[in-house]
Parts: sequence; structure tokens; C-alpha cells
Amino acid sequence: MEAAASSVGSGFASQLRPSLGLRGGRRFSPRPPPPPRSWLRPPRPAVRRLCGEGGRTHDAITTATSRDQLGELEADAVGSAALEPGRSSPVEVREEMARCFDLVHRLGRGAVYLGSSRVPPTHPHYLHTAELAREAIIGSCGDHPVFVSQQIAQLLNCTTWTGAGPGLMDAAIQGALEAEKPVGGFKISKEAGEWTTSNFHPYLPPETYLTCRFFSARKHGLVDAAVRSSHTDRTAVVALPGGIGTLDELFEIMALIQLERIGSTLPVPFLLLNYDSYYSKLLDFLSDCQEWGTVAQGEVASLWKVCNGNHEALEYLAEFYNVPAAERNYRLSPQMNQQRISYARS
Repeated sequence: MEAAASSVGSGFASQLRPSLGLRGGRRFSPRPPPPPRSWLRPPRPAVRRLCGEGGRTHDAITTATSRDQLGELEADAVGSAALEPGRSSPVEVREEMARCFDLVHRLGRGAVYLGSSRVPPTHPHYLHTAELAREAIIGSCGDHPVFVSQQIAQLLNCTTWTGAGPGLMDAAIQGALEAEKPVGGFKISKEAGEWTTSNFHPYLPPETYLTCRFFSARKHGLVDAAVRSSHTDRTAVVALPGGIGTLDELFEIMALIQLERIGSTLPVPFLLLNYDSYYSKLLDFLSDCQEWGTVAQGEVASLWKVCNGNHEALEYLAEFYNVPAAERNYRLSPQMNQQRISYARS
């Protein structure tokens, strides 16, 4: 019996020794990991480039199996990093912010549109946005739509502000131009859609927009364009369907409104356009946050107005600014309910 127990114990101990750091009954220190291979470490600018700011991704590093391949990746990354905006001094950012504020001062504050740069002109959301910015009626004249003015720019009699990019930003610009109202924009050289290789807008006059090097300056400009300092200011923030950049902007503005740090003396109407239930799952998530207790009950609903269509949005703005009923002559196209049409396939 004792011999059997001894043999079982010795067998069990032999299984435990490797995990306990025992070898032959003696404790040993685990072998230290090998030193890092310095040639696998790209220079610091390349790390930012290779880990997902546009070109080859991190997966490209893992598939590289030789010094030559990694050398090519590093050279490509360093070359691209050279095109990135320099942050050698906070003065550069401050000066760009000052130019943004100056542009807003020259063109006037107004309606700020946030939205995807990837939406093609054939998508229903593009048409919804152009109509909202223009508040148009779409009739037919042969194969061409006829647009009649009387849009949100006219309702508020203000400047239309966007990121001066493609997609829904371009739709808002087109609507404002139809209304013959001023347009201003803060372009960025790295938009997710087209027009990324040039600092110039395809058709806007250069005095109406600014190409920003820094996203922080661009955001400050868009926020300043929506600030209300007197009762005669009619401004708004309109969040259209969009991706990461749009979500970043709309949540930042929401936080500024929540914390009363937007810099506006008077409240600014903030609209979320839930075309075709685009934002419904986001709204469900925010509702779940209330259940978890990370967001106060009713807090989100108090910060913005969720609108499912253009008529609801226009009515909300008209009520907000006490526009007489006689001036609310909306002539809108029939609602285009086309659920979940991919932007890439439209």
C-alpha cells in the first residue's frame, strides 16, 4: 500500500514540477524571454502609420517574413508619415483655430451638418439631406427632378456649415446653394471618401472654406459656427447618418451641451436624423446605458431631438425659433422608405 502511494505521489509530483518551477527536485528560475529583435521595431512615426491610419495595416507586418519586406514597409510608412501634420508647437494649432473662428465671423453662424462622406448622390439619404438643407419639392420634368426653393437655410435665414467633403456634406452644400444662401466649410485633407488628394474643394470659392491640418481646429470651427450669442442668431446642429467621424463629432457636441461647455449663451437645437431607422440601434444602446446606470434617466433625450424625417425636423426648428405658421409652407417629396440600402451598393 505504501509503495503504491509512493509511486502515485512521485508520478503526480513529476507532473507538477514543470509548472512549479521544479526540475529534479530542485527549484529553478524560468528562462528569461529573449531580448527584442530591434530590426522588428519600426521607428515611432511608422508605428502610427502601420497600425491603421489608412495604408497597409498591422496585418501587413505580421505577414512580412524578411528584413527586406519589413524595410519596404518601414520606408513606405516613413514616407507617408512625412505628409502628416506636424505638431512641433501648439502655436500652429492655435493659429489654425484662429483662422477657423475668423471664417465663421466673416460668413456668419448657422446650421451645422455632420454626416458621412461615403454616401453617393444616388442614395436616398443623400436626397433626404439635400432636401432638408433646401426644403424642396421634387417634381418631374422629363428625366430631371425640379427643385423648388424654400429650405432650411431659408427657414432660419442662415449660413450652412459642413466639413466641406463629399457624401452627405456635399448634399447639404448643394441644398444651400439651391437656396442661394451662404455656405461655409472646414475641409480636412484626410476624408474617408473622395477628394482626399487635394486641399481644394472641387467647386466652392476658396474664400468660403478652410482646409484644416488638425482635426481639433476643425471641430472648434464647427462648434463655433453653431454658437448662439443673441436671440437673433438662428443656428442648429444636424447629425445625419454617418460613421466613425460623424459619431465622434456628434458625441463630442452632445458632451459639450451636457456639460454646458459649448460656449453658447443661448440653447442650440441639436437634431439627430434617424433616416430609415439608421440610428435606432445606437438609441437602443444609449437606453441600455440608462439601465446600467452609466447615463441618467432621460438625460440623452434632453440633449437632442431625434427626427425620423425632414418634416419632423423642420417643424421642430420652426417651433424652436417661433416661426409663424404662415411661413411654414413646406413642400416635401414623398418619404422614401427604403430600408438598409448599403451606401456601397447604391
